[in-house]
Amino acid sequence: MNRIAKLTAALIVSATAATAAFAAPETYTVDGTHTFPNFSYNHFGLSTQISKFDRTTGTVTLDKAAKTGAVDITIDMSSVNTGYETFDGHIQGEDFLDTAKYPTATFKSTKVSFDGDKPATIDGELTIKGVTKPVTLKVNHFVTMAHPMLKKDTIGANASTVIKRSEFNAGKHAPYVGDEVTITVSLEAIKN
Repeated sequence: MNRIAKLTAALIVSATAATAAFAAPETYTVDGTHTFPNFSYNHFGLSTQISKFDRTTGTVTLDKAAKTGAVDITIDMSSVNTGYETFDGHIQGEDFLDTAKYPTATFKSTKVSFDGDKPATIDGELTIKGVTKPVTLKVNHFVTMAHPMLKKDTIGANASTVIKRSEFNAGKHAPYVGDEVTITVSLEAIKN
């Protein structure tokens, strides 16, 4: 009987260890007060213009043990902030973002690739003005830690990609105003 008890105990310990190794994915909610997608482009060869969006929502799912994840982001395109109120309205017009018809842009990941313990690239579908194109975000900063004030697990990340705005029906004034647009997302997300 002692031998059966030892075998049973060994099986329970093995099952517990296996369960820990296959931890469930954890979901994080985007902190809209610390998440700001920005975009930059060449303006008539004179300068690089940088603008941002002030309202972003979404979720990040991360399974550290399995090295998998998912990202689902929605950007309120009417929250565009160029630093100049008149231009904010101009860029929301039909020739550019057309926020009256397309109030949001979305990014939904299809694959997250890891380098060691950290995401390195995120492949996904970017939708702007009703046009969906595949893009790859390159992650150049990623950290998970307890938020110092909220005392909750938090993700911090910066990732970027380059698109052609003409491919999203927003190419007016190209090539004078650069067709290539760099999108950079500075994100914080808090564990649910």
